[in-house]
Amino acid sequence: MKIDAVIFDIGNVLIEWQPEQHYRAWLGAERQQAFFESFDFHGLINEIDAGAPFHATVEAAAAARPEFGAEILMLRRRWLELTGGVIARSVRLLRGLKAAGVPVFALSNFGSENFQMSVRAHPFLSEFDRAYISGDMGMRKPFEPIYAAVEADCGLAPERLLFGDDRADNIATARARGWQTHRVDSAQSWAQALVSYGLLSEEAAR
Repeated sequence: MKIDAVIFDIGNVLIEWQPEQHYRAWLGAERQQAFFESFDFHGLINEIDAGAPFHATVEAAAAARPEFGAEILMLRRRWLELTGGVIARSVRLLRGLKAAGVPVFALSNFGSENFQMSVRAHPFLSEFDRAYISGDMGMRKPFEPIYAAVEADCGLAPERLLFGDDRADNIATARARGWQTHRVDSAQSWAQALVSYGLLSEEAAR
């Protein structure tokens, strides 16, 4: 099957997203555990990813839960530390595909405001041919409307899209719509998938 475009997720594909680990380093194990058990951190992230304004939403959450206000505000104050781990090999894969003339898209759950913060810190995030960012679109993975919107915008047949994402639920929706998919559990596995589809040579995928 010929692939007309490769679609990258961003978190844990191009940049690391392991907030629990960072909070553990910042707070210590006991306070980190109390925070994540008592406050729906990922629910807050889902709101932002679906289009809620980053700064205002974080501030409102901190005001509503003052016992964890300082921890919640770390999401805003220390965002670039939370997302500072660049997965260098995956960036090389992105650039290798572009050099080979393969269109490269992003499809990521990411708030609009905090995505722009990350772009400024990591300019390679501006190198996609098309970037489908959930916060800009007001919809997020793994729900079907965002995948349908990608198809409608790019005009490519679903079966000629190759999507790499670290989450099984995001992959499952894409596969159900006919996309080619790869569950990215490492940069090595993603590299080998791109080689297996004939998009990169072994040398270019190193």
